[in-house]
Amino acid sequence: MILKLKAMLVKELKQMLRDPKMRIIVFGFPLVQLLVFSFALTLDVKNIDLVIVDDDRSVVTREITDDFIASGYFKVYGMVDSLAQARQLLDRGDVRGILMFAAGTARDLESGKTVAVQLIADGTMSNDSGIMFNYASSVLQRYNRALTAHIEPAVELVPRNLFNVNLDSRNFYVPGLITLMILVTSTLLTSIAIVREKEIGTIEQVMVTPIGRFEFIIGKTLPFFLTGYLTTTMMFVLARVVFGITVKGSVVVLIFVVGLNILSYLGLALLISTISHTQQQALLTAFFIMMPCALLSGYLFPVNNMPQAVQYLTHLNPMRWGFEAITGVVIKGAGLVDLWQQIMWEMVHAVGFLTIAAVKFRKTL
Repeated sequence: MILKLKAMLVKELKQMLRDPKMRIIVFGFPLVQLLVFSFALTLDVKNIDLVIVDDDRSVVTREITDDFIASGYFKVYGMVDSLAQARQLLDRGDVRGILMFAAGTARDLESGKTVAVQLIADGTMSNDSGIMFNYASSVLQRYNRALTAHIEPAVELVPRNLFNVNLDSRNFYVPGLITLMILVTSTLLTSIAIVREKEIGTIEQVMVTPIGRFEFIIGKTLPFFLTGYLTTTMMFVLARVVFGITVKGSVVVLIFVVGLNILSYLGLALLISTISHTQQQALLTAFFIMMPCALLSGYLFPVNNMPQAVQYLTHLNPMRWGFEAITGVVIKGAGLVDLWQQIMWEMVHAVGFLTIAAVKFRKTL
């Protein structure tokens, strides 16, 4: 059996890597995509253009405006005389928010009255608008604390962030992006592995060789498993060198969960390949499956925010458990005991998909 698997491994690796273009696709594209997407994907909202409508034109309103600029999150696009002019800028997309000060703001503040500062945001991107309001609220809170510095607060909140101390979204997005790249490369390349044999006519040669169906599936899995490991290692090295992202947990645990994750994707891809009749059909099926896998993994949207029925459905998604396991090790430093549920589901997916693929391959013969 070992000799048979070795022969298949050598055959598949030669077939995969003899083409220079294929080598670029296998090893080059994931690194380039990781580099580009890691810079592009971020939840950090910065350089928010604001237009100021200041009907008070006092020292107080200028101080508050300066505080907005000093925060580093906002930029003043300009000042206009009316809300109508500001709305025109907002409608055209020149600014993302309008900061309004009513007449008498300084007078009311000096007399001890509560002053309202209005922020009108472009709600097209709801997430960005919410973050903008949080930033504005923090700016005004700092201004209020400066005014009441002589008064000790009765209750004070002391926030503390664990795992991602500086709340840098890249620390979350890059490991998740690596998980997504594993899904894309493993699924797309492997999904055409068996169906390609059918199209070029070499499947008949496989049928007459003394190799069992499970040996055939394992032989098809091994080369993609090894190249997947190598590509993943290169991506983690790139994340460390370029973005300074280190693995908080055990590297051995990370290797283990990454291996299970790759196996689950390969099993799914081989299943697609066994039920497809052409490479085009296999690739289209893989594309249709990858979209829900990515959207329902918790990478883009938290699973807990999804409807209960959809949350149950995500149990069938191998990327959900791979994403939770990999980010758990990288960001939180989680161990095997902490990740027992994710590891269990990854094993179920890996064994289940590979077994079904072997059975389906038997039926296609």
